[in-house]
Amino acid sequence: MEILVNVLGQIEVTDAEGRPVEVGSRRRRELLGRLVAAGGRAVPLAVLVDDLWEDPPSTAAGTVRTFVAELRRALEPERLPRARPRIIETVGTGYAVRVPRAAVDALRFEDAVRAVDGRPGGEAAAARALSEALSWWRGEPYADLDSASSWLAQERARLAELHCQAVELRARAMLDLGGGAPLVPELEAFAAAHPWREPAWSLLAHALYQAGRQVDALAVLREARGRLLDRFGLESADSLDHVERDILRQAPHLTSAARDEDRLRLLTRTEATGTYTRLRSMSTVARAAAVTGGTNLVLAQEQRAAAAVEAERTGDPGLTARVIAAYDVPTIWTRADDPKRSATLVAIARRTLDRLGPGAPAALRARLLATVALEHRGTRDGWAAEAALEAERLARDLHDPGVLVLALNARFVQSFQRPGHTGERDVIAGELIDLSTRHDLPLFEILGHLVRIQVCAARGDDEGAQRHVRAAEQLADVHETPLVHVLTAAFRAMQLAERSDDPAEAARAYRAVATDLAGAGMPGVEAGLLPLALLSLRMRHRRPAPTDPALAWGPYRPWVQPLLHLARGNTAAAREAAAVLPTPPADHLYDALWAVTAHTAVLLDDAPLAARAHDALVPLRGEIAGGTTAMIGFGPVDDILAGIERLARRR
Repeated sequence: MEILVNVLGQIEVTDAEGRPVEVGSRRRRELLGRLVAAGGRAVPLAVLVDDLWEDPPSTAAGTVRTFVAELRRALEPERLPRARPRIIETVGTGYAVRVPRAAVDALRFEDAVRAVDGRPGGEAAAARALSEALSWWRGEPYADLDSASSWLAQERARLAELHCQAVELRARAMLDLGGGAPLVPELEAFAAAHPWREPAWSLLAHALYQAGRQVDALAVLREARGRLLDRFGLESADSLDHVERDILRQAPHLTSAARDEDRLRLLTRTEATGTYTRLRSMSTVARAAAVTGGTNLVLAQEQRAAAAVEAERTGDPGLTARVIAAYDVPTIWTRADDPKRSATLVAIARRTLDRLGPGAPAALRARLLATVALEHRGTRDGWAAEAALEAERLARDLHDPGVLVLALNARFVQSFQRPGHTGERDVIAGELIDLSTRHDLPLFEILGHLVRIQVCAARGDDEGAQRHVRAAEQLADVHETPLVHVLTAAFRAMQLAERSDDPAEAARAYRAVATDLAGAGMPGVEAGLLPLALLSLRMRHRRPAPTDPALAWGPYRPWVQPLLHLARGNTAAAREAAAVLPTPPADHLYDALWAVTAHTAVLLDDAPLAARAHDALVPLRGEIAGGTTAMIGFGPVDDILAGIERLARRR
């Protein structure tokens, strides 16, 4: 049986007709990946043992031999007993994978880049070849392996560098053909992801120049030079300086040195047959990468936005709508990771809806409306909530579970526009779990359990929350969504804070969560969470707010500033800060910030502020303040209201 091995993303094996070949457990995939990474060279048994185990057991060598035997059976099911293996050969004391280089996507990718690199001329052919090669990437190489082995880190770094080279070589070929304008969004995302690669900034500036944006091109170069100066003390960078000088003198070679027929052939091919596939693929790949979290999530969101921007520039609203709709990743948090990027997506989606008009396919219209509601969060703009409701109505009329779960997710996000909607979220979670279970939509099934954890935490139902924690974690393990474990760890820290009499123990748990969040690619969740959690511990134990200058309060500083002044003994400054406290945004932290405000009002004996807090928290009677985050609790709302009412009676 001929096989194809793909490692540019999760490890996948297919036969020559594209049918999947099951190779078994993560350990067996790791062994296969290690042999594939050797590029056909034999890997000694002792090296395999060291690479597969940080502390190898005494049975490790025998286990590797067992894995090899199991892989051979999976990859060559038709091989007769005692017949010589063709795909995994025994070489001396080790093993080697014997498949053509073209049958391994990473090796095929490497060969494609090497074939183009350094060869002058043939820009159109080079751009086409590299575009095809880049389409083979499905995410981080060996994405389903979480080993800390040095071989994996080295191979990922090697392939990542090759990927960067391919992006730069393709961009150079396109620029030589005069095709820089469509490259701008792609190169903006690439330069942002690789801020220390000078060629990335040079190429972006060149593309901006070809797009008629000379001022923007010069601004990009100056920004890049400033970054290098701040980080490395570099006063100048030759590649950036040369491009800047060429732009300022409008050097002829910055437009196009390629033959007109080459440029026409490439651009015609791209616009006529490749744009939709490439842009929708960008969103689809971004969707697959997003669920793995970390750097992949950040890059996925950037790629999705870049694809939407470029799609809109084609002037085709149908294409734009489908590119946006291809990214249907669940949303569990109501503070955007990048508000500017979210605003861009909302604006594009709304303009696309207007251009499509009421005659647009209902499923496409529902997905665009859901996108608007999902990305426009944390506000009380009624039109976003209406978009969620309209998306849900269309989805129910269509009887399309894939569209309906997205619309329900949008309704969940918009349910935070008013306090006291825990019951609504409970109903939404139940339907998400039911629909997803029946129609095999695992990401939205996980979302349903995460929402239920928040609902149970808000109601103080620890036992119910634990059931959904276990369900979410089991699904996360099967479907390889590590972000779930970060969120459930935060819930466990919240539980510990509620039960433990030792604030130091709970603080350590929260610091561990903060460390995990720092690499999870969710700045909307991460920003300010740790200091707010530490503040909740201080309030619970009647201690002043933490004043460590290293704590980054992020978006929550206005609400804690009065308490910080009080902790430093400056009551006058605390009163001034309390006098200008804004209304908390309509998101997950709404009641938590009102709990902080109520605490401030009681400490300052501020009756008007206490009355505001009382009115805001009354709809949440019977719940835990902050509980809906399933991360931070500020105690029962009833206790907070009782404290405010005691203050009022004293007056």
